[in-house]
Amino acid sequence: MTPPTSLTILGAGPAGYPAAFLAADLGVSVTLIESDNPLGGTCLHRGCIPSKSLLHAARLLTDARDASALGLDFPPPVIRLDALRAWKDSVTTRMAQGLAQLAKARAVRVITARAAFASPTQLQLTAPDGTTTPHDIDTLLLATGSAPSPPPGFPTEHPHLWDSTTALELPEIPDTLLVIGGGYIGLELGSVYAALGSRVTVVEMTGGLLPGVDRDLMVPLAKRLRESIHAIQLHTRVVDITDDPAGLRVTFDNTRTGETSDALFAKVLVATGRRPYTDGLALDRAGLATTDHGFIAVDANGRTAQPHIHAAGDVAGQPLLAHKATHEARALVARLAGRPASMSPHIPAVVFTDPEIAWVGLTETQARAQQRDVRVSKFPWAASGRASTLNRADGSTKILADPGTGKLLGVGLAGAGAGDLISEAALALEMGATAADLTRTIHPPPTLAETLGEAAELHAGLCAHLYRPRRTT
Repeated sequence: MTPPTSLTILGAGPAGYPAAFLAADLGVSVTLIESDNPLGGTCLHRGCIPSKSLLHAARLLTDARDASALGLDFPPPVIRLDALRAWKDSVTTRMAQGLAQLAKARAVRVITARAAFASPTQLQLTAPDGTTTPHDIDTLLLATGSAPSPPPGFPTEHPHLWDSTTALELPEIPDTLLVIGGGYIGLELGSVYAALGSRVTVVEMTGGLLPGVDRDLMVPLAKRLRESIHAIQLHTRVVDITDDPAGLRVTFDNTRTGETSDALFAKVLVATGRRPYTDGLALDRAGLATTDHGFIAVDANGRTAQPHIHAAGDVAGQPLLAHKATHEARALVARLAGRPASMSPHIPAVVFTDPEIAWVGLTETQARAQQRDVRVSKFPWAASGRASTLNRADGSTKILADPGTGKLLGVGLAGAGAGDLISEAALALEMGATAADLTRTIHPPPTLAETLGEAAELHAGLCAHLYRPRRTT
């Protein structure tokens, strides 16, 4: 494959801008087209960064409350909503300005416009003032990301009905908030508003929160959610939402009992998932196909039906994770430049609730579904000195390894800071490490990272801080 002399990238989120920067560093002329003026996409402006800013504020509130157990009592906090909102916005603004400076330093041409295909080799760009110009394509990377996906039949553009974007704008702290969807978006934002003072109810269609996550990793989170969330309703569907002078009246259907009920909420947050964003692109004019779920159809290397058009990130398929988008797009650019690169199969996932949940590789749920023989070693944080000093001994660390070779197959963590700890596990899986390799890695005490080594030591039944009868086979 001949490296491209120029590359057009559509979308400046966590797939688009890292791809643009790498391509520029490799000597390719890059044009980066984004419909929003600041770079960073949903992750920076309407997702990862603002949500983590608010989650940090929520964690400070809960830490102050929980400090009573340590003999530290604080007066009730005063929440200055305008100042909190301004601080959150300042974080995204600083990061966006940094990206703009990096793009300028690399001579990346940035165009603010909406794009649509005119043909397989040309885009039609519409500027904010409405003027249109053609843009010829040499090589194109589609990185347009994803958008909130409300269920069909729900009211749209209702002032009391929020999606994740609206919730992150922090317009107010409602007295009552219904969160529809018990996935990571719903639980993260529900936790924020509960900490800020809202009476939060969560409804989930399935029989458990965070469907797909190992149930044992959910135990510490479920316990804390029962303390902070007013009500959690499982096996529950929302069948109707109607206007009310005091907010929205919601009708529920319990899928197990068949019973219906209704309740009034000041605000309703729809957090039922996201969809690939291809609105207005006119993909048919480029001869591009989509899958049944709306993703742009690509091969294993991110190439579409048109050899010069590629796609990466959320718009190209699951999982819809910013770090997956970044690495996928950068690997694609490296291959286009003639360098060997592949996407790692070990993509960590993190739920930034309190406590956090993180995992990488094979999960215990998947192992059971595949009827795969694995050895599971779990270290409870109640035996961790560092967790005890933090008054957060409710977590756990577990590893899944091959019973014969000890090769690591997966790692799961639940507890404070799990999202920071999972990277060591991701590296271990990437390097093909065994449980014994983790035990030979010195973890300085007292740290939560020790729990990874301790869980690995349990694989051989030789853990210092937790007794297990030694395995003889």
